[in-house]
Amino acid sequence: MAGRFFDQWQIGQRIEHEIRRTVTETDNLLFTTMTHNPQPLHLDAEAAGASEFGQILVNGTFTFALMVGLSVGDTTLGTLVANLGYDALTMPKPVFIGDTMRATSEVTALRESKSRPGAGIVTFTHELLNQRDEVVCRCTRSALLKKAPADS
Repeated sequence: MAGRFFDQWQIGQRIEHEIRRTVTETDNLLFTTMTHNPQPLHLDAEAAGASEFGQILVNGTFTFALMVGLSVGDTTLGTLVANLGYDALTMPKPVFIGDTMRATSEVTALRESKSRPGAGIVTFTHELLNQRDEVVCRCTRSALLKKAPADS
């Protein structure tokens, strides 16, 4: 599976990424401790159980990273020069251990790079949905992508 070059994208293109991922307790625990996040909602079953969520809440930065990761194979794998930024990050619903995630991406803007003639900027809107088709995370990502080689 490979990503697409800048000139292979069109505004409005939408991808339903095939890879799905069920979030495990280990995912949440390792990511939370690896990033030194001591939030009891992510680590303490008693504290999380007493919260409005009633259970451990999956770390939001893991949720965001998973959304982007699920999109890479279909969007930028092998064609990325650099991610330029992520904007308008929202998390409208919580993620819990055992939720199964899937991602979608839509191209919302394209522009030639002014500083790199062999590249262009693609803006994607990524969404992460749970097994109930609820959007749990959304953002825009600006990616600097290589243009297709002249012989392709």
